[in-house]
Amino acid sequence: MILFTVGKNGKWGVINQREEEIAPCIYDSAQGFCEGLAQVKKDGKYGYIDKTGKEIVPCFYDEVDDFQEGLARVKKDGKWGFVDKTGKEIVPCMYDDAWYFREGLAWVKKYDKYGYIDKTGKEVIPCMYDDAWYFREGLAYVKEDYKYGYIDKTGKEIIPFIYDSAEDFCEGLAWVAKGSRYGRIDKTGKEIIPFIYNAACEFCEGLARVVKDYKYGYIDKTGKEIAPCIYDDAQDFCEGLAWVKKYDKYGYID
Repeated sequence: MILFTVGKNGKWGVINQREEEIAPCIYDSAQGFCEGLAQVKKDGKYGYIDKTGKEIVPCFYDEVDDFQEGLARVKKDGKWGFVDKTGKEIVPCMYDDAWYFREGLAWVKKYDKYGYIDKTGKEVIPCMYDDAWYFREGLAYVKEDYKYGYIDKTGKEIIPFIYDSAEDFCEGLAWVAKGSRYGRIDKTGKEIIPFIYNAACEFCEGLARVVKDYKYGYIDKTGKEIAPCIYDDAQDFCEGLAWVKKYDKYGYID
């Protein structure tokens, strides 16, 4: 069943493909459905409705987000927590900031420090880091004493805190920076692509855009330079081609 949010007389509701009213136009705003529920706003507060139009989570939160892995982050009185799809507040609104669940854990912020909670609200990794991001492929990058490293879901340090910048792992590899130069490491911390690039993007169709000496080029996952760094601008590959710029003119490369 496909549902659509619609507006009428300054209010929002939901209809189906046959234009039958599922949720009446009584809301100040309404978003699309995600994991079976949709955000709605009424009288300045947010809640959620299901696909029958029933208000599952009452509109009394100051801010909400889409559901991810069965839970949604919600904000009340300046603090963040999480609710489930029945409207039960699984994690009380006690954190200064929080993010979506990924791979069963979510990062939270308390007293300017970051840690991780599980779906029961248990703080499985204490709020002790200066910065943190969500888990991907079993590892997350966190910041301590101005440097980034990687931890596993038990909080064990897998890759030491020696990097000035870090990114998620993707297919077993991650971009990291030492100073102003980027390279790529595996999950043991081994250097796979040397630290010679000023900037680097994620791989797309097997190749990644990189910048060296202010020029763009492309490398494969072994670090081999497939297209030399000679372009003034470039975009990711799409359907086997990428547009590039040289001498104020644009073209495409394969």
